[in-house]
Amino acid sequence: MKLAICAQGEGMAAQTDPRFGRCRYFVVVDLASGAVETLENPNCQSAGGAGIQTAQMLADMAVEAVVVGNLGPNAARTLGAAGIQINQGLRPTVAETVQAYRRGELKQDGDATVDAKFGMRMGGGRGGGQGRGRGRW
Repeated sequence: MKLAICAQGEGMAAQTDPRFGRCRYFVVVDLASGAVETLENPNCQSAGGAGIQTAQMLADMAVEAVVVGNLGPNAARTLGAAGIQINQGLRPTVAETVQAYRRGELKQDGDATVDAKFGMRMGGGRGGGQGRGRGRW
């Protein structure tokens, strides 16, 4: 069975990432053979549809289960349609998450954990204009 875990870096020692569609990497562990592969997520900077595109990418790679933090409804539906098991309960590192999965400690749940568009970067990134400029003299 191939298990994909949202990660901030490469390999088993990587910190996990609560984001699904916008995480930078997935560490894919073949639980039968122990093989580990790190995939860069090309959808992490996508303008929209990152969750759906990421779910499809994992389905194309024959991933059978994922461990996520935040998961939107569109991504959850896409994973479900592909027959990919959704698990919640990320641990701090990929290795710890794999161990928790093997021990049956993660919550298997096909539901979204956040609303649609949760991961979209909103706003202009300028802090709402506070603290800049000269103001009134």
